[in-house]
Amino acid sequence: MRSMPSASLVITPPKPSHTPAPEHPTYPPSSYNLSFVIHKAKNITHLNQIHSYLIRRGLETDPVLNFKLQKAYTSLGNLDYATTLFKQYPNPNVYYYTTIIHSHALRKLHNQAFLFYVQMVSEGVIPNAYAFSAVLKGCPIYYGKCIHGQVVKLGFESDMYVGTALVDLYSKDGDVYCARKVFDRMPERSLLSMTTMMTGYAKNGDVDEARLLFDRMGERDVVCWNVMIDGYAQHGRSKEALGLLREMLLANNVRPNEVTVVAALSAVGQAGELESGHWIHAYVKSNGLEVNVLVGSALIDMYSKCGSLEDARLVFDGMIDKDVVLWNSMIVGYALHGFSREALKLFDEMIIKRIRPTDITFIGVLNACAHAGLVSDGWRYFDLMASEYSIKPKVEHYGCMVNLLGRAGHLEEAYQLIKTMKIDPDPVLWGTLLDACRIHKNVSLAEEIVKFLLEHNRMCPGNFVLLSNIYAAAGSWEGVERVRVTMKKNGILKEPGCSSIEVNNEVHEFLAGDLKHPMSKEIYEMLEEINKLLKARGYIPHTDVVLHDIDAIDKARSLEVHSERLALAFGLISTQPGSTVKIVKNLRVCPDCHTVMKLVSKITGRKIVMRDRNRFHHFANALCSCGDYW
Repeated sequence: MRSMPSASLVITPPKPSHTPAPEHPTYPPSSYNLSFVIHKAKNITHLNQIHSYLIRRGLETDPVLNFKLQKAYTSLGNLDYATTLFKQYPNPNVYYYTTIIHSHALRKLHNQAFLFYVQMVSEGVIPNAYAFSAVLKGCPIYYGKCIHGQVVKLGFESDMYVGTALVDLYSKDGDVYCARKVFDRMPERSLLSMTTMMTGYAKNGDVDEARLLFDRMGERDVVCWNVMIDGYAQHGRSKEALGLLREMLLANNVRPNEVTVVAALSAVGQAGELESGHWIHAYVKSNGLEVNVLVGSALIDMYSKCGSLEDARLVFDGMIDKDVVLWNSMIVGYALHGFSREALKLFDEMIIKRIRPTDITFIGVLNACAHAGLVSDGWRYFDLMASEYSIKPKVEHYGCMVNLLGRAGHLEEAYQLIKTMKIDPDPVLWGTLLDACRIHKNVSLAEEIVKFLLEHNRMCPGNFVLLSNIYAAAGSWEGVERVRVTMKKNGILKEPGCSSIEVNNEVHEFLAGDLKHPMSKEIYEMLEEINKLLKARGYIPHTDVVLHDIDAIDKARSLEVHSERLALAFGLISTQPGSTVKIVKNLRVCPDCHTVMKLVSKITGRKIVMRDRNRFHHFANALCSCGDYW
């Protein structure tokens, strides 16, 4: 290959008076027959035989046959042969270059594709629309902008395929503004170009703008629906995602596929809407959709997040060909519910079956150790990653270890682990350690950590909230006030606690002290009944968890109307006696509500399943699956 010019390329269009030679030279009829034979080659062995035949007869340099061989080797997955053939041809035209560029881009070899593009323009070969759209796929943004300039100079910006490739280029880089400018200048927009633009808004967080584009589409294929449903799901807007799924099912010209199902199941898992999950699963079965690894792992993940490990395990056991993704989903599910021994047992089974674990596997395993306080086991698995499987720990693995050590009271050890990490700790990692300081009321270490974060400009809004809670738990109201002043000054708001419960396919949400629900009167009557039964069994409120400087009576009253208790009361009056009550909370369940849930499970004979920010709790007969360790 000739020397590569700089990225700032200059392309001079051919003079109008110049008549270019024909791109495809004339060739004898026999070449047509051989071209057809090459096109029909079904595998590499068959193609090699044809190639040998051409070499024996001195036809390997025939421009058409060389070109056809190059395309055939590419389509059959042998890019090395295709590249060798390309280099053997003395003066490749734009079609040869476009094919080799497209072949490399298709296999995500974008640097090599760009080098061929550079060679093409340095040889004076003028790119066409297909060459531009091929090289722009996956192209680094810096080179992409250079190519964009050449696109404009040669008058290809109005081409629908080139415009779509440019929209995709800027969208993937997060530059929605430039993507929209290119999109708006396109004289003609295809379904693909509109879908590409919509994808770039959805992935970069502007889901509402993406929905406006979606609503303006005259024609929508399954990809459009999938992009929009997944966009809602990825940004935590599960209601809109499921609402759009229902609209899709009412449309006559489109049918959900496996990608639709995976996106919808993700939304269901976020919302914790088990009945919706059952309905989607039933739809998959009744409509003949394949329960492949992707769908199977999504079902396991959804059932786990909706509190039904039984359903998750049924899906897992029903899958014939289990790959590592399925094993990971089930291990993570067990860990999420605090069934640590089951998770570790499944890991052992996986190793016996010679399924090689991945970094995700160890996240599940280390989480299982963290939820059970298995410190020595945690260190053993953490070391096993690198020593046995050559997996370098990521920030998530360090996060699991910090969580494990912190909850077990090994705060200084967790702090030293963070400080000696070979990768940069993220805000979540520091937040995990600060939360452990709150649990163990270690104010001095929390202050040391915050000082370090402030000095290194790493303090995030959530850490201020944690520091305030640490001071409150320790009764340092002066410290609480200092942090609150700082939070107010910087516009930092504390996330309010919210709990939800699904009854008869409808999700009901509650905030602390909520009076907006139509059945508020009945809910508060049930709360009074619960309080009487609790006091009769010797229950004493844990008023120390109230993070406000108020008297003991007001603290007790504030505990009584926590959002999870309102959801519990509504569940007790709205579901059949003996049925399981399932609650989802956006924050960590407080110790007092945790005690109440255990007692109510004994009093009512009901199982209560609660998903909080960190894990699941299964309350039954005055016990919790977490063993009071969470």
